[in-house]
This record gives sequence, C-alpha cells and structure tokens, in this order.
Amino acid sequence: MLHDCFSREAATRLTDRAWTRLGYDPDDPTTWEQAVIHMPTHERFDVREFAPTVWGAVCDLLGGEGRIKQPYTWGDGFIVNLREGADRPWEPPSARVGGWHKDGDFFRHFLDSPEQGLLTLVVWSDIEPRGGGTFVAADSVPVVARYLAAHPEGMLPTEFPTKALIAECSQFVETTGRVGDVFLLHPYVLHAKSQNHLGVPRLITNPPVHLKEPMNFNRPDPADYSPVELAVLRGLGVDRLDFQPAGPRAAVVPERAARQQRMLEEEKARLAATSG
Repeated sequence: MLHDCFSREAATRLTDRAWTRLGYDPDDPTTWEQAVIHMPTHERFDVREFAPTVWGAVCDLLGGEGRIKQPYTWGDGFIVNLREGADRPWEPPSARVGGWHKDGDFFRHFLDSPEQGLLTLVVWSDIEPRGGGTFVAADSVPVVARYLAAHPEGMLPTEFPTKALIAECSQFVETTGRVGDVFLLHPYVLHAKSQNHLGVPRLITNPPVHLKEPMNFNRPDPADYSPVELAVLRGLGVDRLDFQPAGPRAAVVPERAARQQRMLEEEKARLAATSG
C-alpha cells in the first residue's frame, strides 16, 4: 500500500459532487436508497500527473513505462458502500463470505491477459475496521495462476469457479486506509466486498492498468521479467513458460454497462439542475 498519493482536498472536490450525482444527502442516511452503488465515470485524469508516486510504482511493478498502455487514467466512477450487510452479524474475512471474484468483467481471461496488469484499490474516504474495506485473499495468486495455466482456451468472467478457487486459500485480510492511500495488487488476487457496520460512507475506485502487450513468461533474459510476471512463474513453480493462448482474445460487454449508462444520464441531469 502507498500512502498520501493525493491530497484530501483533491479527493473532496470529486467526492462532494458524488452526493449530488446520487441525489443523496451525506448527512441523512434515510436518503440512502441503495446500500452499494457502482457509479459511472464523468471525469478522467492522468495518474502520471495526479498521483506521480503511484505512476512510479506501477512502472516498477510492470517492467517500465514502455510496457504500459497510456495514458493510465483514474476516474470518478466511485464504488460506494453505505451500509452493506449492516443488518447482519459481522463476518470476518474468510472463504465462507460471499462475493469473492477476480476483477475484469470486460475481457476473456488468459494467463497472460494484458487488459489488467494490476488490481488497484484507490481510497477516496477513510476506511476503519468493519467500515466496508475490501477483503483480500493474499495467497490467491498461485491458485489463479494454476487454474489459468490449465485453461489456455481462456475463460469468460462468468466462468471462473470462484468458490472452488477461494477454498484453496487461507490468508485473508480486511483492508483499511485513509484518503490518498492506494493498494497495488497482483491482478490474480481474489477479493470481495465486505460489510459496512459503521454506517460511514466508503468510497473507492479500482481502475485497471492496461499493458501494451500480453505478459511474457518466456523472456530471453530473466532480468527482464516484471515482478507481476515473476509472481506468476513462482506460483506455477517454474522458471519460464512458453504460454500460448488456445482461444481467441475477446472483449466482453459487461452487464453493468447499460445500467451505468442510464445512471450517467440521470447523474448529469441532477448536476445540471443543481448548477442551474
């Protein structure tokens, strides 16, 4: 986790507007119609300028800026957790909680997929324990690597046997943080939303980092492997692997796309009404 990657003032400019977009009053929980909302994106900004510390770390983890599809941007498509599971007893992170998944609902997954070079969690509001922080399976990279290596034909996002994969994991973490913190995680890390027992709004985003080319697990010079590639090789227990996809790479239109487009138009209307 990286700390103080952007200022609280920069975050407030975006998060204050989120309440107008939602049509909710931040001080009146009776107006919070939904417990969890995946908001659409209105504004994008280049991470190189907005959070240079993050940009430098991303380059280090992926083998240099020449391997990253640019511009690498973040946006204000917040994932808002207002009171998820507040009506149920607290469940600590474990394989038993629901909702575990691998990110990437917009592409067919292969061992070397370039669509998501890193899993990122950008913290836009303070997150205390039991306050809706993301659950992470810290030992899931080898599990997912083995599964994808055994399926070179590729997997649609809906085809992952997540329950079976998470059952192989045993190291679970509840993330917490402060505004400006950023988690940079391996793209194979399984994670899940958690309950928000505090009733304090939690806002994060999880923008993917796109690679220019698929990951390469058979580089002539081992020193050229990125840390992300090395983690896959370690998970598979090999020094190199000549991986070749046995199916076509393909984009997927996620179910959320149409819903978020409708939300975008509704939010624009609310913003226009407020500014008028």
